[in-house]
Amino acid sequence: MSLARWRRLGVEVLAVGIPAVAVLFAHDHFGYALVSGLVAAAVLPLRRWWPRIAVLLGLPAMVGGLGWAPMIVALFALGRAQPRIRPLVGWVLLVSAVAVAPVLITQSLGGAAIALTVAFVLLAAGAPVALGALVASRRQLADSLRLLEEATEAELHAKAETARAEERARIAREIHDAVGHHVTLIAVEAAALAATTAEPDAQDTAGRLRGLAKQALDEMRATLGLGTVGQQTGLDAIPDLVVRARAAGVDVQLASELDDGHDVPPAVERAAYRVVQEALTNASKHAPGAGIRVRLACREGSLRIAVTNSAPRGQVVEVGSGGSGLAGLSERVQMAGGRLNAGPSEDGGFELVAVLPQQR
Repeated sequence: MSLARWRRLGVEVLAVGIPAVAVLFAHDHFGYALVSGLVAAAVLPLRRWWPRIAVLLGLPAMVGGLGWAPMIVALFALGRAQPRIRPLVGWVLLVSAVAVAPVLITQSLGGAAIALTVAFVLLAAGAPVALGALVASRRQLADSLRLLEEATEAELHAKAETARAEERARIAREIHDAVGHHVTLIAVEAAALAATTAEPDAQDTAGRLRGLAKQALDEMRATLGLGTVGQQTGLDAIPDLVVRARAAGVDVQLASELDDGHDVPPAVERAAYRVVQEALTNASKHAPGAGIRVRLACREGSLRIAVTNSAPRGQVVEVGSGGSGLAGLSERVQMAGGRLNAGPSEDGGFELVAVLPQQR
């Protein structure tokens, strides 16, 4: 039995036992008053579910004169269960009338004594009811304050989320306007170069440059939520990614053990595409002229991506920061439920291995 249940049991024993003991010690012989008082104490457990019935069953004990102890407990429970003033006043008057009537009938009292008796009975019956109603009101107030705090916290959270969303939208627009402008100029200049030059190699290079600029714009708009990207970014698009890198002069080979009917979630596919894309970019930038090998395989319920490059053969050319690099890529892989390892290889090159779950 849990501690809370033991505590409730102890409270129940005290609520019934103390009034019963009070009744036994208040009367020294067996009779109606004693029996009715003990019955009123015995039915007190009903107050937890039906406090009105507990009060009504205690009224005969009030007539006998030994019902005050159990009646106080029952009236307190009634006040807690129904904290509305008007019904409670009616119950207080009923109990007071039942308690005062035998006294007025059996005894000859003066006006002052009657007034004092009625006042005492009203106070004795009203005090536990008022105390129970106050306890119930305090509980309701605490619940209301808790709900208000939760609503306030939810509102503040919603406002913060709205502010973050607006800030992200503003940054997205700024990035789109600034970067999009320059990338568009690159595409226009490439188209102009292709139209004005007579050399086939220059035309092919300009065409590839224009296509890459257009793809960069499409992917940027899709990433920023400003449009839909036409270029596919999944496992099926990795061969095209390798082909484009090879056309740009990168020595890259792809070895894939994936079946056509592979069961890989879209989020994992996008993460795999970004891993290969970032790895090719880093290898092209930091290891010019090096051979790059991309291997894809599904093993033990995981998608394994390995991109390795040999030692650089040409001069490294600084082309800008390139973004968040391996840190951002590692974060992307972790968001997809995988892990990323990267470091120098034995032949002086670099190796990047990402393991992604096939089920997400």
